[in-house]
Amino acid sequence: MARKDLIWSMVMGLALSFIANHVYGDHSLVGQFSGSHYHDQIRKMQAFKDSFTQPSTAPSPSYTQQPQARVYHVTSYGADPTGRKDSTEALLRAISDAVQGSSEGLLMEGIKNLGGAQVNLEGGNYLISRPLRLAGHRIHGGTLRASDDFASDGYLIDLSASSTSNNNEENGGTSMGAQLSSSSSYNYEYITLKDLMLDSSYKGGGIAVRNSLRTSIDNCYIAHFTSNGILVQGGHETYIRNSFLGQHITAGGDHGEKMFSGTAISLMGNDNAVTDVVIFSAAIGVLVSGQANIISGVHCYNKATGFGGTGIYLKLPGLTQTRIVNSYLDYTGIVAEDPVQLHISNTFFLGDAYIVLKSINGVANGINIVDNMFGGSDKGVDIVQLDQSKGPFKDIKQVVIDRNNVKGMNIKATVARGSVNGVGNSWVVDFNRVLVFPNLISHVQYSLSSTSSQFPNHALRNVSNNRVQIQTSLNVSASVFVTVDQWVAN
Repeated sequence: MARKDLIWSMVMGLALSFIANHVYGDHSLVGQFSGSHYHDQIRKMQAFKDSFTQPSTAPSPSYTQQPQARVYHVTSYGADPTGRKDSTEALLRAISDAVQGSSEGLLMEGIKNLGGAQVNLEGGNYLISRPLRLAGHRIHGGTLRASDDFASDGYLIDLSASSTSNNNEENGGTSMGAQLSSSSSYNYEYITLKDLMLDSSYKGGGIAVRNSLRTSIDNCYIAHFTSNGILVQGGHETYIRNSFLGQHITAGGDHGEKMFSGTAISLMGNDNAVTDVVIFSAAIGVLVSGQANIISGVHCYNKATGFGGTGIYLKLPGLTQTRIVNSYLDYTGIVAEDPVQLHISNTFFLGDAYIVLKSINGVANGINIVDNMFGGSDKGVDIVQLDQSKGPFKDIKQVVIDRNNVKGMNIKATVARGSVNGVGNSWVVDFNRVLVFPNLISHVQYSLSSTSSQFPNHALRNVSNNRVQIQTSLNVSASVFVTVDQWVAN
């Protein structure tokens, strides 16, 4: 690299670091690089660069004053970053100012575009006594902890329109609900919760996202909840990623695991995504009761199945429409009620963890459980099990359970292969050990290989109770190979 190019690269790297700090509102640099002084520094660096790329007589470029990013530092409102004093009022004032700032028109109808306003927690630890009703576009960078006075049914951060209005009126401020307008079918749009530690102090939940659109929860650590770590209720497209959730802070093998309660993530809405999330303690890892959700890269080692826990519970009988891929179920499994359109693949089940298809109205339709790994301890546990305590499955269509590799557990599938050999005129192959559904074989293929001098006539004589019988016209020495499946088309 030429010398002038090297120097220019160094200068641009320095300039970009200044710009990034300015844009994201780093508290330590606000006084140093804001306003006219900031632009003076940029002009000097640009002039330095021009000395290598332009004649010395070239005029210095002109600059237009850029608007400041709207970042609300909560300590400026009196919030105590040590966590010794209650900071609820100060945090609410910062949020209120973020809402009352200038807007850039609307996002969805009735929802103000606040232009990316940020509430910065500045890395502090803040004690709060009631939920924060967030109405800015972004809150990030600190810890929120419930005080002893926090309501047991509340959430540290609650995106809820009706309660938002009530909360602000109690504090004598302008109602955020009025500012956000009630004409929208959604309460909030494009809220970002990032780089937060939320400690519910065993007083309710962490985050509630109610009837909101395009919400992002990123790099959050949520602990000590008793209800839900994250609740998504109604709305559309809440994305939860790169986060850690647990009722109790543990790394597995906790002596109190049998007492774990609560749900880490509850998805009661449609089209949400949970990606690259660790759930280390709760009775239920992810509870899904909304349609068209995707779970990817999730590691559940919450309450083990042997203690009554569930990693992922799909509680939406009749229209599941859920995809679970590339995940890790660690001693805790998956339960799906009357699954319709369910896909589970490329997932690792460890410690005898398994999948339960639970009959509510006897429906199992459009299920793919393929290309997974199961590891157990040779206790005879089936990788896929049926819970028919409320009645048998009777409406079974388009179910494929196949191509799973298994070690230390019993393989179960809807496709099976078997063989039998000997001397006689009747050969029976029993598939009950492998096939998932009882007394259901839809298709049979077989071949007969005889070593006798005479080749007999042969036929498929009987298919019932997951057994296949082949009969020959003569007693012969033969081997019979049979393939069956339980696929039923619509």
